[in-house]
Amino acid sequence: MATESVILVTGGSGLVGKAIQWVIENDPSERYGKKAGEQWIFLTSKDGDLRNTNDTKAIFAKYKPTHVIHLAALVGGLFKNMKYKLDFLRDNMLINDNVLECSKEAGVKKVVSCLSTCIFPDKTTYPIDETMVHNGPPHDSNFGYAYGKRMIDVQNHAYHEQYGCHFTSVIPTNVFGPHDNYNLEDSHVLPGLTHKCYLAKQNNTPFVVGGTGKPLRQFIYSRDLAKLFIWTLREYQEIDPIILSVGEEDEVSIKDVADAIVKAVDFKGEYSFDTSRADGQFKKTASNDKLKKYLPDFEFTPFDVAVKESVEWFVANFDQCRK
Repeated sequence: MATESVILVTGGSGLVGKAIQWVIENDPSERYGKKAGEQWIFLTSKDGDLRNTNDTKAIFAKYKPTHVIHLAALVGGLFKNMKYKLDFLRDNMLINDNVLECSKEAGVKKVVSCLSTCIFPDKTTYPIDETMVHNGPPHDSNFGYAYGKRMIDVQNHAYHEQYGCHFTSVIPTNVFGPHDNYNLEDSHVLPGLTHKCYLAKQNNTPFVVGGTGKPLRQFIYSRDLAKLFIWTLREYQEIDPIILSVGEEDEVSIKDVADAIVKAVDFKGEYSFDTSRADGQFKKTASNDKLKKYLPDFEFTPFDVAVKESVEWFVANFDQCRK
């Protein structure tokens, strides 16, 4: 990228935004660390409401970004997704439309938006890859959020074909790390189990994991994902999305997740699985073949190491973190 670049990161206070900030400030390499002439701006909700066109225009007028990493979204757990489908659809479409239109109007050189694996069709074959995004409807439980995110890919291609905009997107698998949402009612599986195990240790109570522990998932450490976001911004030239994930061979079971958390928390109490609880989807494997073609030597943080670092951050920041 040229000197005097201004990179605006929406959703800058979230899990991925904080990870990008950490990598930019701490990675010594030229590929991922901060470069001379770069100014990085990490937006929070205090900077304005991206659902509001005037607020979004004001943000772009104030910072005059040359590049945008678009992470901001209305997100929530399964219950919220099922109950507020219109809110998830409408709010995310408003946010995305405002950010992309303001980026076009401001002459932003490149936008990288964040999608989700939930955009893929409910009925599909595995592993899923980037060509399968629009092959059928997403799962009914979160179709509002899924279609809102899926439309970013449609908009990216439309902006490119009509205006020549370089707007692209990435599709991460299950992200975890420091600054995650650890709310027991509304968190993803890894931070939720971390919080639950920590409380079990503090209260000397059993640590019970819902389900059999058999389902398989691909997890990506937020700081690894941050590096790949920075690489995408600087080097990835396609408009089509790219899946950012560990490989199929690095899938782990929910039991593997719980075991890693028990070890990192140093939990010595009673630990079991409530097999009367539903497991959910057994697997939703994504292919990272496209990523490996571009970055064959990228080294992901070993899962146990990443879990340990995440747990240590949670324990150290227990009083201040989102929970």
